[in-house]
Amino acid sequence: MSEALGLKAAAAAAGLLLLAAGCGGGDGGDGGGDGAGGAPSVEDAYTGAVPAASASLSGTSFEGVAIGMPEGWSRSEGGGRVCLDPPEGGDCGYGSVQVYPKAAERNGRDWPAKGTAFNESDGWQGGDASCRAPEGEGQKPGGAELAVGPPEVTEHADGLKSHHRVWEVECDGGASFEVRMWFLPESDVMVYVPAVDPAYGPVYDQVAASMDVTEYKKARAEEQKKQEEKKEEKKEEKED
Repeated sequence: MSEALGLKAAAAAAGLLLLAAGCGGGDGGDGGGDGAGGAPSVEDAYTGAVPAASASLSGTSFEGVAIGMPEGWSRSEGGGRVCLDPPEGGDCGYGSVQVYPKAAERNGRDWPAKGTAFNESDGWQGGDASCRAPEGEGQKPGGAELAVGPPEVTEHADGLKSHHRVWEVECDGGASFEVRMWFLPESDVMVYVPAVDPAYGPVYDQVAASMDVTEYKKARAEEQKKQEEKKEEKKEEKED
């Protein structure tokens, strides 16, 4: 597995493979339209960004998860995540790519790992059921459609394959937005785009494909080993 991020556009784009293969058991996974009333669809949302087919990426990392950040974007952190924010958006705002190490563990509701949440029509959110469309202020999300579901997977820079999902969500006032997710259940790492900016459609796939969790998995394994050692020590103390 590659631990380095040689993350220029050609290399990252070459790493993107959407494979029509069974998702199997998680990371195994780790192994191998218009809205109601004629309202603009998410494809028509406008932020002033110039559509980009690809981007030059530079490496960044968070808790051992390495990923490529598009040139001109900024980085923000908070709530157990790192956000890669486009020039037109705010911190962890519209159009941002959000990376969550220990995603389900920190969620509190075990989302998106609980059951088959990431395969369900309502699996696009883990508690923040809000209308995320730019024109959706004051609206509430209604129905959601799983536009890309099983068995789609994406192969990342480290060779691991994640479950790739895309939802189209409509709001009760006619606005709509798209949500994208890449999830490694065994590693418990998620790349998440809560509200896609159509101008960066292909860039999101490119960024997700660049992810490398090699160092994260090493650190997590060491952490889990220490936790097991502490449990054994406590068990021995009780027996004494």
